[in-house]
Amino acid sequence: MPSMSLDATIVPAGLVVDRHEIDPEGVIVHAHGCASASACPACGTASSSVHSHYSRCLLDLPAHGRRLTIRLSARRFRCRAGTCERKVFSERFGAGAVASHARRSTRLDLLLHAIAVALGGRPGERLALRLSTPVSADTLIRILRRRAAPTPDTVRVIGIDDFAWRQGQRYGTVVCDLEKRCVIDLLPDREGGTVAAWLREWPGIEVVCRDRGGGYREGAAAGAPHALQVADRWHLLENATAAFLDIVRRHMPAIRHAVAHGDVDPATLSAAERRQWAGWQRREEANRTVQDLHRQGESLIPAR
Repeated sequence: MPSMSLDATIVPAGLVVDRHEIDPEGVIVHAHGCASASACPACGTASSSVHSHYSRCLLDLPAHGRRLTIRLSARRFRCRAGTCERKVFSERFGAGAVASHARRSTRLDLLLHAIAVALGGRPGERLALRLSTPVSADTLIRILRRRAAPTPDTVRVIGIDDFAWRQGQRYGTVVCDLEKRCVIDLLPDREGGTVAAWLREWPGIEVVCRDRGGGYREGAAAGAPHALQVADRWHLLENATAAFLDIVRRHMPAIRHAVAHGDVDPATLSAAERRQWAGWQRREEANRTVQDLHRQGESLIPAR
């Protein structure tokens, strides 16, 4: 029931709104392309000779909390190039509006991709349903894979580390290109043999950045013996922090003794430090009282 006007900007650029319908389930927009010609995908020759029409059903961004469906009237054109093998081709609307053979508009696909990147499969499915763009978790994963960066042909610097397929039960190995900052591959386990077999397939690797586990060290040495092995920054900081805390724990009695005999001027302390200093003094006074009573022969066990 087209009882109200509909702004043409509600549909992607390059489409013209013919009419619209509003029902309790959502908004249905009937539209067609505004270009007078289209280029043949095989030879690139532009053609304005219309062969026939067909209908496409597209999902688009929701409008005012309602699901928006576009009934797109598309054309088939005749290719007039005599050397082209394709005689009839479908109308192209541009990747910025609707991709070829797509069932969703490009802008909706970008929104779902952002949801999949942020939340993943099932959480993203629940959010998409609340946004009036219902899709399955499998669809979100397919969108992620389709828009993933292609695997590079050559890799020079890689980072390898473990991750959990299932926390506490099964672990794998993630391999990243540290120069392009992207994930290259996921290995099914974190065994050195698996890493070595993968490295042999990439002979151009010059630097392997890894954690300090023995399995990755042996795998990198066997699979890429010419590559330089380095520890990544996170593990260096983690190891340095652990070493510092270990030294502090071993020398804690000496540190406490030095602090206890130092002169503290309460006037130089902040409010929080003064509260801590006052609490420490109360505890020290209570400890001295308990020790004095113990030296006087008082029992630590109360009499019944």
